[in-house]
Amino acid sequence: MNYSLWQRHVLPFGLILGLLAVATLAGDYVLHQFHLVWVGRYLGIPGTLLILGSLYYSARKRKWVTSGNPQTLLRLHEFGTWLGSAMVLIHSGIHFNAILPWLATFAMGINVVSGLVGKMLLKQSKQYVQAERENFAAQGLSPLEIERSVYWDSLAVKAMTQWRLVHIPIFMVFVVLALGHIFSIFFFWEWP
Repeated sequence: MNYSLWQRHVLPFGLILGLLAVATLAGDYVLHQFHLVWVGRYLGIPGTLLILGSLYYSARKRKWVTSGNPQTLLRLHEFGTWLGSAMVLIHSGIHFNAILPWLATFAMGINVVSGLVGKMLLKQSKQYVQAERENFAAQGLSPLEIERSVYWDSLAVKAMTQWRLVHIPIFMVFVVLALGHIFSIFFFWEWP
């Protein structure tokens, strides 16, 4: 196994997911230790708002809005969805009260993982194909021979650029389930 590949791509991916798990468990633990479990009940609201706010990046990327630096918005998107997801996970805790919230939490978890995989694997694959092109050029291959040599890898990278075709539908499933959860809360809320 190539240590630099492990160090540059697999380890950061694992650390980001591990940090999300640790933040969730630590947050839930602290709330229980200080008898503030009721705070966790309401963390779903700011967590969801952070996730929704991070969608500004997607709107900017699709040119639905024109203000904002795309690189800055991407970093805010990644951090906002990570922090929002941590808040929603703390909100869900380990309480198995109903299936709908757990389905929404599961869909959100898949969406977070798919976003990280798409971001990290796509970057890694593009770098690999570029390095291969440079390697073949250094060996003196013609541009046509280089493109033939990296054809299948380039095709795989092109296919990977379509990862959003999976990421976005998973996000939509999360939205539908989260809205169902929110509406059910209002429907079954014991109003005074």
